[in-house]
Amino acid sequence: MAANKISQDIEMNVTDHLTELRKRIIWTLVFFIAFFAAGLYYVRPIQGFFVNDLPFELHMTSPGEIIWIVFTIASLIAIVGTLPILTLQIWLFVKPALTPKETRVSLSYIPAIFLLFIGGLAFGYLVFVQFILPFLLSLNDGMFNEIFTVERYFRFLFRVTIPFAVLFEIPILTMFLTSLGIVNPVLLVKIRKYAYFVLVIIGTIISPPDFILQLVVAVPLIVLYEVSIILSRIVYRNKLKNHQEYMEKEEE
Repeated sequence: MAANKISQDIEMNVTDHLTELRKRIIWTLVFFIAFFAAGLYYVRPIQGFFVNDLPFELHMTSPGEIIWIVFTIASLIAIVGTLPILTLQIWLFVKPALTPKETRVSLSYIPAIFLLFIGGLAFGYLVFVQFILPFLLSLNDGMFNEIFTVERYFRFLFRVTIPFAVLFEIPILTMFLTSLGIVNPVLLVKIRKYAYFVLVIIGTIISPPDFILQLVVAVPLIVLYEVSIILSRIVYRNKLKNHQEYMEKEEE
């Protein structure tokens, strides 16, 4: 009888968790669809923002390109708009398992994740417009006629900007992993040279083969890693302090 009751309690617990998870997923999908629809509605002014100041015209080589760019821009708007909603739903799902202090601290991650993602997109776009694009255009210098297609231009633009948006999340991810005990500042310092190597490779991949441009891309990523180490130290010290206070209370 006791074993049956325990089994029923576990089954109800799992069912409750699955129900809660489904609710969080549904809310996230609702907002994603709403932002996607908004992206479709405002696709023309958004597209205009990206192409109005270009020193060249964009051309289409097939009708499918317009469909691709419309859905790509709408999807990007949906991802950016849904990101804080997604993180909020994740927070609401794990909230019952958190202490009051962990609840307050983890809640502050939500706006930070969104702002860093936006900051990464903006920084990537600035690097693309101010450095990468002028450099690539200067290589031609009138040797050939330039024909830029919509799809290839935007693919290249997103290949530069989106990695920056993701990599700008490194400080928050580091803080979170430090709070879970998965990483610590000692480990981050120990693997620093390997992290630099990886970040330089990423900078090389998303930038043209020019040493100065690769530095322009790689240096901010290295700075982000150093900021991550500092934030990890802060989280780690607070974690040790809280653990010590807990142990002192237990001894009393």
